[in-house]
Amino acid sequence: MRRWRLVLLLMAGIGLTYFAVERGLLSSRAPGASKEAAPAIPVLATTVKRDDVPVFLTGFGTVQPFNSVLVKSRVDGQIVKINFSEGKDIKSGDVLVEIDPAPFEATLAQARANRLKDEAQLHNARLDLERATRLAATGSGSRQQLDTTQAQVAQLEAAIKADQAMIDMAENQLNYTRIRSPIDGRAGTRIVDIGNIVRATDNAGIVIVNQLHPIFVNFALPADSLAQIRAKSKNGDIKVSVQDSNNAELAAGTLSVIDNQINPATGTINYKALFDNSDESLWPGQFVNVRVEIAVRQNVLVVPVTVVQQGPEGPYCFVIGQDRVVQKRALKVSFVNKTTAIIDDGLAPGELVVVDGQYRIQAGSSVEVRTSSIEASR
Repeated sequence: MRRWRLVLLLMAGIGLTYFAVERGLLSSRAPGASKEAAPAIPVLATTVKRDDVPVFLTGFGTVQPFNSVLVKSRVDGQIVKINFSEGKDIKSGDVLVEIDPAPFEATLAQARANRLKDEAQLHNARLDLERATRLAATGSGSRQQLDTTQAQVAQLEAAIKADQAMIDMAENQLNYTRIRSPIDGRAGTRIVDIGNIVRATDNAGIVIVNQLHPIFVNFALPADSLAQIRAKSKNGDIKVSVQDSNNAELAAGTLSVIDNQINPATGTINYKALFDNSDESLWPGQFVNVRVEIAVRQNVLVVPVTVVQQGPEGPYCFVIGQDRVVQKRALKVSFVNKTTAIIDDGLAPGELVVVDGQYRIQAGSSVEVRTSSIEASR
C-alpha cells in the first residue's frame, strides 16, 4: 500500500513540473504578438505613360508579283537552245529560248524570191505599157491593148505588195524563233527542256517570269473598312506594313488599289498594297499579316495589352501603391492591338501597374516588383 502512494506522489510531481515549464514558456512570449507577415508575391510591372499610337486595321494577305508572264512559243518548232538559268534574274529583251530557225529561214527566202520574180515581171509590163501608149497615141495600136497592159501593171504592183507582206510575215516568224523575256523579273523552273517540240497552241508554256521589284500584297478586309480607308486616303498615302507568322516586320509600303466592288458572299473588299521589295523580303505566294494604318492617336495613355484584365464588370487592372500593395482599378479602354492598349479613364501617367502575375494576386496583396528583360533593356 505504501508503495502505491509513493508512485502516485511521484506522478503528481512530474505533472506539476511540466505545468510550470509550459506556463513559463507561454509567459515568455510577448503579449499581443502578431502573426508572421505573408511573403510578397513577385510580379512584373511597368509605368503608365503617354505616347502616340497608330491605329491599324489588320488582315491576312498573299504576296503576288507586280507582273507575271507565262512565256510561250508563238511558232511551232524544236527547242535547240535554252539561254536562261532557273531562279535567276533576267532582263526585258533577253533571249530565253531558241527554236530551230531553218524552216522559217527557208520560208523567208521563198517569199523574197517571189518578190524578185514579180518585180521582174512588173518591169517588163511597164515597158509594154510604154510601147502600147506610144502606139495608141499614133493610132497604130488599139485602145484595148493599152487597157490590158495597164491592168497587168497594176496587177503586178499589187502582187509585189503581197510579196512584201509575205516577207514581213516570214521575218516575224523567224524572229519568233528567238523567244525573249517581255519583262524584267525572276525566271522560275523551266516547264519544257531542250530538244522538245513546242507549238503555238500549247497551254503549258516554257517558263514563268515574275517581276519582284516592286511587288504587290493582295488582302481583304471587312466591308466596314471601306469608309475609313477612303477617308484616310484623302489626306495622302495610306501606310501598310506586313509581318510574318511570328509578327516580325517584313516590309512597309503604301495602299495602291481599292477594289471596285464588295464581295457579297463574304462581306469583304479586296485591296492591294505596293512594296519596293528591294531586299526581296516578300516572295510571290507568301502568306503575311497585313496592318493598314488609318489613324494616329496622339499623346494618349498607353499600357502593354497584358495589363488589361477582363472581369464580370468589364476591364480592370492591378495598380501598385507606394507600399507595394495592389489595388484593383476599373478601366475604360478605347483601343487594343496585339501589343498596346489605349486607356481613356482609370489610370494616370506615372502609376505602376502589373504586367504579368495577375493570377497570383488580388486586391490588397503585397507584391515584389520585378522588371522583365524587355523593360530592363529600355
